[in-house]
Amino acid sequence: MKRCLIVDDSRVIRRVASKIIQDMGFDVDEAENGRKALNALTIRMPDLVLVDWEMPVMDGITFAKELRKLPGGNKVAVMFCTVENDAAHIKQALEAGADEYIMKPFDSEIMRSKLTLLGFLG
Repeated sequence: MKRCLIVDDSRVIRRVASKIIQDMGFDVDEAENGRKALNALTIRMPDLVLVDWEMPVMDGITFAKELRKLPGGNKVAVMFCTVENDAAHIKQALEAGADEYIMKPFDSEIMRSKLTLLGFLG
């Protein structure tokens, strides 16, 4: 089964995203910031990371850059999930290692389309 790590400082967002992702056949782990997420990666590398931009301790950009440095980190699909929607933010996320970008708020239809683009769903 595919595994997803959801990294967001909002417990509500983590719960909503977890439900949507689980309903699409993923096992889900959660972390409340980039530092805790990096620690989780030492235990098990996921297939997909859904990461928020702005978080305490370590933001999503720093997390994505650090993930890409890890052994196997280049094989993980990274999808930013944020309220930042201007071209400069999207460019910065892509440069940090993002594969896809999703806007908050999102729903299962939007998530399904992004996961299909990433090759997780048929």
